This record gives sequence, C-alpha cells and structure tokens, in this order.
Amino acid sequence: MAIKKIQSALISVYSKDKLDAIVKLLGAHGVTIYSTGGTQKFVEEQGVPVTAVEDITSYPSILGGRVKTLHPKVFGGILSRRDHELDQKQITEYEIPSIDLVIVDLYPFEATVASGATEPDIIEKIDIGGISLIRAAAKNFKDVVIISSMTQYEELESILKENECGTTLAQRRKFAAEAFDVSSHYDSSIFNYFNQEEGIERLKVSQQEAKVLRYGENPHQKGVFYGPLQQLFEQLHGKEISYNNLVDMDAAVSLIEEFEGETAFAILKHTNACGVATGATVKEAYLKAFQADTISAFGGVLVANKEVDLSAAEEINKLFCEVLIAPAFSADALALLKSKKNRILLVQKEKLKGQKQFKSLLNGVIAQDRNCVTDTEKDLKVVTKLVPTQDQIDAMLFASKVCKHTKSNAIVLANNGQLFSSGVGQTSRVDALKQAIEKAKAFGFDLKGSVMASDAFFPFADCVEIAHQEGVQAAIQPGGSVRDQDSIDFCDEHGMAMVFTGTRHFKH
Repeated sequence: MAIKKIQSALISVYSKDKLDAIVKLLGAHGVTIYSTGGTQKFVEEQGVPVTAVEDITSYPSILGGRVKTLHPKVFGGILSRRDHELDQKQITEYEIPSIDLVIVDLYPFEATVASGATEPDIIEKIDIGGISLIRAAAKNFKDVVIISSMTQYEELESILKENECGTTLAQRRKFAAEAFDVSSHYDSSIFNYFNQEEGIERLKVSQQEAKVLRYGENPHQKGVFYGPLQQLFEQLHGKEISYNNLVDMDAAVSLIEEFEGETAFAILKHTNACGVATGATVKEAYLKAFQADTISAFGGVLVANKEVDLSAAEEINKLFCEVLIAPAFSADALALLKSKKNRILLVQKEKLKGQKQFKSLLNGVIAQDRNCVTDTEKDLKVVTKLVPTQDQIDAMLFASKVCKHTKSNAIVLANNGQLFSSGVGQTSRVDALKQAIEKAKAFGFDLKGSVMASDAFFPFADCVEIAHQEGVQAAIQPGGSVRDQDSIDFCDEHGMAMVFTGTRHFKH
C-alpha cells in the first residue's frame, strides 16, 4: 500500500507527556511544524524549528485563548483535498499551507468534572478548537493523519520510524475512526454533565475501555466488557474473568454492600445467593453462609466485606469456587488461596458508583435507577396485634436485604443473621415459599422461630398460612395488596407478627 509522506504538522495539545520523541522525529525528517502557545514553547525547547499559527493567520490568540486555531488558513490546510483541482487552486490563491498531520490532546473535561471544580472552571475545559481540528483532520483522512489522544503517541512513533515519516491509507483511516471515538465520547461527557440538571430524556453512554471475553453467556456467543474494570477490582490471582463471572460479581458486590458496618459473607450462583450470613469473624460468617447450601456453593462466586485472614482462608480453601472477592487478604491467606491456580482472587478497591441500570430490550434500551433503598427499622409498620421482638426485627431486616437481591418471585427464610433458604425466580409466590421450605429442610434447618421475607406483597393469605405451619414466627413484606387484611387477620389469629415496609423489591 502506498506510503504518503508527512511534510507538515500542526501540534496543539494540553498534555505534553511523551510528545518529545515525536517532535524530534518530525524535526529530523524536516517536517514543517505549526503550533500555538504552550505547545509551541515545548517544541522550541526540544530544539526543533516551529512556526507560530499566528504567523499563518495574522491573528493572535484571542479571548483568553478561546480562539487560537479557528481560522480558514488552518482548516483550509487540513481539509483541502490534494487530488481536487479547485481545492488546490484555492489553496494557492489564498496562500494556505497544507497540513498533513494533526496532533491534538483535548482539555481534560471529565477529569475537571471529577475533581469537583466549579462550573466556570468546568466550562473553560470544554475544548472548541481541538475538537474542531480532530473532526476536520479525521474527515480528510485520505490525505491527513489525525492523532487525537496522547495514548496514540507510541503507535505513531513506531509507524513513522517504520515508514520513514509516512503513513498508509489504512493507518490514516484507523486513526480517523479512533478520532471520532474520542470526539463522540467527549461530547457525550459534556452532554451528560449538563443533563444532570436539565433532565433531557436522552441516553448517551460511552465507554472507551473494552475487554474481549473468552465468550458470552454461552460458548457460541461473543462477549465484551466495556468499562474500566481495573478501577473497581485488582486481580491478584487466577484465570481470565468470564462473562458469567462478571454477571455474578456484579450481583455479589451489590448484595454485600447491604451489610456495611457488619462482618458479612455471601455465596452466589447465577446471581442468586445460596448462602449469606453475618458473624463475629469472616470465618464464622463464611461457615454460616456455606451451611445454607453446601451443594450450590460448589463453583460459586464468594464475597466478603472484611479482610480474609488465614483462619477464614483455611475453610474457604476446602471449597472449589470460581471467584473470591474481598477488600483485602492477609499475606498468609493469599498464599494459601493461590494454591488453586484457576481460582480468581479479587480485591475490591471501591464501591459501585453507577446510579443507573441499562438493559437492551426489543429494539431499544430500558434504563432505571439502581435500587438503592434498603429497608431499615424506621421503615417498618407493624400491622399485627403481636409486635415483633427486637431479635425478630433484626432477623427480618437481614432477610429483606437478601430478598432484595434475589430473583422474583422471591421468598427468603432466615434467622440470627443467617440465610436458611430462598425460593427464587418462581412464577408464583406460593411456589417460591414451598421451594424455600423444601430446601431449608434438605439442609437440616429447623424453621421454628424463623422469619420470612417477600420481595412483593402477598396477594392472598396462603403464604402466611403455609409459613405458620412450618413454624415461621414473623414476616416482612411491602404490603399493598387489596387483600392485605386477609394475611393480617391470619397472623393475628395464629400469633404471628408481620410488618410492612412500603417498598417493593422486584428483581428480574
């Protein structure tokens, strides 16, 4: 493929890091360099000749630097088609120099927003000239190379060395595609900043980091994760994280966040908890969680909210698990857990930040706020004659936290900071309860004195009737059925306590 030599370049960047090698390389090949302000000074410091943009345009940088490169003599040199007779005639007539390479690094808008800066400072970091240069050069990729991010400097340097300061059309087209990625992401970030206040119903999601996965949910499906996963986790050991691992990891960290201020442990399988418990230590919490379902725990995703020490690790190491997440691992615990070469060990570095959830559906996308409501004691409305004890209240709030993160229809049976069992994803609430009862009995739990949580209201009294037969003493549910009174009356007649939260926790 033909190599097009670079004879002139415009460089206008915010960050000068790692730019020196490219400047010197261009200078060594006799490339004419145009620049402005701080970038011009930087080029001069490298001992490379540079022409000020002002010398081309005959206009100085004005409006406090807001207008520097926005001029026909700059954009004409970038947009002119080298094989277009009229373009070249006008270039000659108006004495416009051709520009073969444009290097731009935009003002750091996102970083400025993230820093908590004032709105005036944020607005000043909306790049105008830079974004215009990117779009112009990318549009004319047939003749012009566009470098739109400092992350491309090393690649450009390698290409220029290999091609004697030239590029192929394929290389220029690739850089153009990446440039439009930069510009669209930049504009999306600006829109999303303004839209925090304006509330325009538009969806602009842009992620510039991507990790191709081994496959998707099944081996015949392609899978990709978009986003900065390394900001949330540090992988200390194990195989490559899979699509299904990521789905379960999301469910795991969402669930464990419910237990802030307590020592908690959870075991998940296909996004549902098969074991959850609190305890005085991580070891105790793990053993209680494992007791709830010693079968489903095999191959699960495990999560703790406190450092995993050696005593906990010795118990966990007996189980085959795909992933173990914790805020920290003691050195001896880590050494032991690494004995299984494929076991994924992750340190969670920060909490989940996203407040929105998205799902592709039909021919579009649906979005909703994350369910950030956690039922607390002040939310409870006692609707029965029997007032629950403090121990029962604590048990119900524990069960409600687990139920919130369980696929609907969901029923959770629990007591004393321990999940006994759950009925998950059933088409009727009665079936979910029956499943939970059967499972609790299978793993040796006595339901007498336990509590029951439901993710939505009881449409009939049948659930409290069945639960009462098994010894359940208290129930927590949102309430809101036209037949709530039927369930209340049954509880009153049979000495059960029941509370309403007023908040439904469907999960699909």
